[in-house]
Amino acid sequence: QVQVAESGGGSVQAGGSLRLSCAASGSSFSIDAMGWYRQVPGKQRELVAMITRGGSINYADAVKGRFTISRDNAKNAVYLQMNNLKPEDTGVYYCRVLVLDFSWGQGTQVTVSS
Repeated sequence: QVQVAESGGGSVQAGGSLRLSCAASGSSFSIDAMGWYRQVPGKQRELVAMITRGGSINYADAVKGRFTISRDNAKNAVYLQMNNLKPEDTGVYYCRVLVLDFSWGQGTQVTVSS
């Protein structure tokens, strides 16, 4: 069973920055893809950014140029640097990792005020 833990959420004003961190543990297998998703009430969880073990990256169009995903394979960690935040970035951010199967973290709240 893979454990996934996020940290780094909070409240900022529009234009501000936040950095989210996610660490995975509990598996002897290598982690393949790691990614960030966000969800707002009444809507489906949506992909924000994803990075494979080899470094291939995919971003949602809404965050391109503002968010940067990175990972540290030695630490089984993935990070999301969020700059120039907008009110529409508000939501619960979840980390998802792929180790034979997908595992989710508990989520961390990001609130951006105008």
